[in-house]
Amino acid sequence: MKKQKLSKRTNTYTPTNASQVCSSVAMSLNREETLSEHGLKTFDNNLEENHSQHRENPDLRVQDVVYVLNMRGQPLMPTKQQKANKLLKQNKAKVTTCKPFTIQLNYATGEAKQPITLGIDAGYQRIGFSVITDKKELVSGDLHMRTNISKKISERRGARRLKRNRLWHRKPRFLNRVRTKSKGWLAPSILHKLDTHIKLVNKIKTFLPITKTIIEVAKFDCHKLVNPEINGIEYQQGTLQGYNIRQYLLEKWHYRCVYCKKKNVPLEIEHMTPKSRGGSNRVVNLTISCHDCNQKKGDMTVEEFGFSKLRIQADKTFKDSTFMNIVRWRLVNQLNTEHTYGHITKHNRIKHGLEKSHINDAFIIAGGTNQKRNKPYILKQIRRNNRCLQKQRAHSISIRRQRHKLQPNDLVKFKNKLWKVIGTFNKGISVGLTREEIKKYPNTKNVELIRYGKGIWN
Repeated sequence: MKKQKLSKRTNTYTPTNASQVCSSVAMSLNREETLSEHGLKTFDNNLEENHSQHRENPDLRVQDVVYVLNMRGQPLMPTKQQKANKLLKQNKAKVTTCKPFTIQLNYATGEAKQPITLGIDAGYQRIGFSVITDKKELVSGDLHMRTNISKKISERRGARRLKRNRLWHRKPRFLNRVRTKSKGWLAPSILHKLDTHIKLVNKIKTFLPITKTIIEVAKFDCHKLVNPEINGIEYQQGTLQGYNIRQYLLEKWHYRCVYCKKKNVPLEIEHMTPKSRGGSNRVVNLTISCHDCNQKKGDMTVEEFGFSKLRIQADKTFKDSTFMNIVRWRLVNQLNTEHTYGHITKHNRIKHGLEKSHINDAFIIAGGTNQKRNKPYILKQIRRNNRCLQKQRAHSISIRRQRHKLQPNDLVKFKNKLWKVIGTFNKGISVGLTREEIKKYPNTKNVELIRYGKGIWN
């Protein structure tokens, strides 16, 4: 009788203020359920074919639950893969997102929801997230954010300066400086990471009905990290008190090159870890060397150059600590969430015998105890668009390039198999594909785009 009732139901739009009708399917969709098998197809509603493609391609790893949206696109409680298969076969649902795999119902249903908590382990380079209920973990993962924002900005500044130097006259501009910007201005690299945290939380809320969000915040004293016994007026007496940088380094290294030990030669300030390799301008990362040794060392670190003993103090940067000091309350206020502290997370993680990781920290932050864990996602943020369309060649010859639809890391379908795009060739006529160390270069017209490989959830 239940199956007959379901088959007679028609696809109707559900108004926001209309009362919802419960059914056997609706109740099963709104219960917490897990998958019993893998292999759900992610690019159309026909689930009878290509189940093996998802098992062969690790990039299409299927999550332990299938996420469900109602007719209005609002998230419901996730369901089993078997139930999702039946709904897709009966054309009662459609696929909306491949990763994470999400379906949308085509009929009115009940919308009973359970308390769901999202835990966020904020960081400078990585973000851990975990969504749990009273019984199990619905989704978890570790997002690696972009770290090349400052480098890209420097390249843009150099290109603009080169272009402006070629002009005979450029009208002076005085209102584009940092000091003239509004209060609360953030450096572009910091702002980008702050926006990434907000985008990740909003993305998770699009396929799960989150009822509570908790973010870990922390305040760091960078002086205490270097010298735990610092106190009082010592905060005002830094390493360079009474010195400039050059004089401090000359006296520290006894007025001679740290590599060849020569004296009475012109000496230059040199980085142990080059800035191109992520080194900082902190004093602990600076040395003194002659011009010849500086040029010979080039882009190598002191360890690669054969002088590992010079690393008296590790070049530990405080970018992570400074970032959290800046954005911790911005995150809490903009997302309107609850917050917790690092020492509480550490205590609870050790109490439950979990290893130190961003995913486990997020699980503890969300209030996890003995819930059934989910297979985590390992995500990497990829730049959505390369805006450099014009390349400058020798003798002032510029080449204007065209941006094609298919870009590297995109997922496509070719001959009923899933491939990852390497790039486009022959002015966009052919596309390079790779799959299990096999490469092919078919015509672009014979390839079907399944999912873009850019952004956060790629």
